[in-house]
Amino acid sequence: MFLKPLLGVAVLFYCAGIGIAQSNSTAAAIDAYLEPYVHSGNFAGDVLVERNGKIVFEKSYGYANREDRLPNTPRTRFHIASLSMQFTAGAVLRLVDMGAISLEEPVGTFVPGIPGADRITIRDLLTERSGLPDINSLPNYDDILQHHQTPATLVAQIEGQPLLFVPGSKFLHEEHSAYNLLALIVEKKTGLSFRAAVDQLIFRPAGLTASGIDDDSRVVSLHIATGYEPAGTYELKPATAIDWSAKTGNGSAFTNARDEARWMAALFRGHLLHASSREAVLDTSLSLGHGWFKGQNKRFGETAYYMNGRAPGFGSFVLYLPQSQTTVVALSNIYSSATTTIGNDVAAL
Repeated sequence: MFLKPLLGVAVLFYCAGIGIAQSNSTAAAIDAYLEPYVHSGNFAGDVLVERNGKIVFEKSYGYANREDRLPNTPRTRFHIASLSMQFTAGAVLRLVDMGAISLEEPVGTFVPGIPGADRITIRDLLTERSGLPDINSLPNYDDILQHHQTPATLVAQIEGQPLLFVPGSKFLHEEHSAYNLLALIVEKKTGLSFRAAVDQLIFRPAGLTASGIDDDSRVVSLHIATGYEPAGTYELKPATAIDWSAKTGNGSAFTNARDEARWMAALFRGHLLHASSREAVLDTSLSLGHGWFKGQNKRFGETAYYMNGRAPGFGSFVLYLPQSQTTVVALSNIYSSATTTIGNDVAAL
């Protein structure tokens, strides 16, 4: 994971950012903590902290577009990479709540040609224990990223390949193919494109007005921050362009920090899902599922729900601490692992 050296600027804290007014010492400490990451080119984006349903810190840093010197603001939208899985899982669980899908239903009901079609269940896909070969590991994956895709074309990439293990038996690695398949199942059950289905099932009911699924249309990309990647030790350059549809289901969503916080409130404290589906998300008997890592966290002394993501030009991290009612969101348009460290350290502050 990439993290560039932080410059030694502990004395002078220059924080070029836009955000809500902060006056307390904790907010000042967070702001000061973030400055070296911004100054060293490890972070540009938005950081938000919510406690007991109220935003107690939010500030935007750096540029949404460096060439035009367009600053990031609380309205800026970012690609969120693997955080996208939360929205895919949410859409599937909404269909479960409606009685359109059963968690124990074999995927062969919807996609007969997939490996293990008669053994893999919807639950296995959601908890990333399907055993499907991973599309990100295919030798032609870089080429896949350079062409427009659909859930059907993505799933077709792994047809005919053997399973990696018995479905439901274990978690091996992040299952991108499982979430490509879930996106296809959502399309088949709703009769809508994945973009339209998630909008109808998740974004509109949860009041997420700045969120969406990137299907490569220009009208979508015009309103999202430009992604950057390292060039040398301290410089940045525009990230390699990809067709975001090639990550449909597992990495094609975009949002801003405030929408992400609204989503977490709707998921963890609201009534977007039926009680049984919400309990499945909250269940810590498995350390990963439904787009979340979850379990007891020694640093915070309570159960923690978190997820991080990286994709060309972007990094993201979200954390929810139910006991202290704390939400932290860190979204960046720089390809770096810094958002995970930032999110956890900000929560500690």
